[in-house]
Amino acid sequence: MHVQVVLFDGFDPLDVVAPYEVLYAGGTASGGAVSVELVSAEGPREVVSGTGGLVLRATGALDPGRAGLVLVPGASGRVGEPDEVPDHDAGSGPWRQDESVPVLLGRTLTTGLPALLKTAMDDPEVAVAAVCGGSLVLAMAGLLEGRRATTHHLGLDLLDATGVHAVDARIVDDGDLVTAAGVTSGLDLGLYLLEREVGPRIAHAVERLFAHERRGTVWRARGPVPAGL
Repeated sequence: MHVQVVLFDGFDPLDVVAPYEVLYAGGTASGGAVSVELVSAEGPREVVSGTGGLVLRATGALDPGRAGLVLVPGASGRVGEPDEVPDHDAGSGPWRQDESVPVLLGRTLTTGLPALLKTAMDDPEVAVAAVCGGSLVLAMAGLLEGRRATTHHLGLDLLDATGVHAVDARIVDDGDLVTAAGVTSGLDLGLYLLEREVGPRIAHAVERLFAHERRGTVWRARGPVPAGL
């Protein structure tokens, strides 16, 4: 399984690094069954995160037709009401470190990323995952209508408002779409993807290596609907 982790201006570093390290370790533990790289919609470039100007380098361009997995992180910035979320035609323009998370997420709509993500989601050989506000990037681009997904608890109402069946769970598996909630859930997402795609023995070995125990039950639309809860 090849994993392309997407970088965009203002991304949250933990949303990227946590699943990246887990999946990279899974590749090592599985003898190369998993590979992972950092990409951007624009191609190789230095990408500035929303946390203290931390920079990561995208080593390639997002290839939406490459079989495997595309992983979309959220953003890091001010928490609260945005001044204004940019529309699709506003142009990306410069951005500030003190911008709010909704503004940073909305700014991705002015780039080439939404079209690439749509192509990826239309390809049966590609699965898409998201951490935290990454689900909102997909939802605001109109790519999750009618799907089941989660995001940070502060964004569940916005997710629901875009036509998504928002689920208040740490990990939601909706087939070729797997989403995770708050930022530290990227660790759990990486481990679950290893279990799902490579096997539980590899996932367990990486879990022990990282001294991290996955939390909660992965939500899937299976079994009877709970009553009286």
